[in-house]
Amino acid sequence: MDKAPTTDTITLAGGCFWCLEAVYEQVRGVVSVESGYSNGRVVNPSYEAVCSGDTGHAEVVRVQFDPAVVSLRELLEVFFSIHDPTTRDRQGNDVGSQYRSGIYTHSEAQADVARGVIAEVNTATGGRVVTELEPVANYWRAEAYHQHYFVQHPGQGYCAVVVAPKVEKFRHSFKRLMRV
Repeated sequence: MDKAPTTDTITLAGGCFWCLEAVYEQVRGVVSVESGYSNGRVVNPSYEAVCSGDTGHAEVVRVQFDPAVVSLRELLEVFFSIHDPTTRDRQGNDVGSQYRSGIYTHSEAQADVARGVIAEVNTATGGRVVTELEPVANYWRAEAYHQHYFVQHPGQGYCAVVVAPKVEKFRHSFKRLMRV
C-alpha cells in the first residue's frame, strides 16, 4: 500500500515574488518557497523578458507545504491579506501583467478550495476580486539571485519599503501560523 504524500504544492502570483516569498518562508508547515515565472507563453523566460510583459508570465512563488501542519485554505487566507486582489495587473507601484493576482493550482481539489476562498473574498470586497484561477502551466524557476531575496537583502530600498511591511502585516495578523 502506497503512503499518501506528506507535502503538497501551490503556485501563487500576487505582485513581486520577493514579497510573497518573504512571507511564506515564515509560515509554519511551509517546506520550501521558490520564486519563478508561470502561466506564460515563452520557454525558460528571463527576468528581463518577463518584466517586458511580452512573455505572458506572472511572477510567482511555488510553495511546498505540509497539509498536516498548514492547510491550503490558511495559505490562501495569508495570500489574500498580503496583496490587493482587486487591482488588475498591479500591486502598488508595480504595474504590468507579470504582477497580476493568480492562483495556479496543481489539482482539482486545490481549485475547489481556491474557488471557495475567492467567493468569500469577493463577498467581503463587493465582488471586486480579479484573481485568476487556472491550472499551473509553463512554470520556470527564477534566476538564483531572486531566491530568498528579502533574507539576503533586507536593507535594499524595495525590500525596506515594500516587502518589510508585508512581512510585518503577516506577523501581526497570523501569529498562529508563524514558525517558532
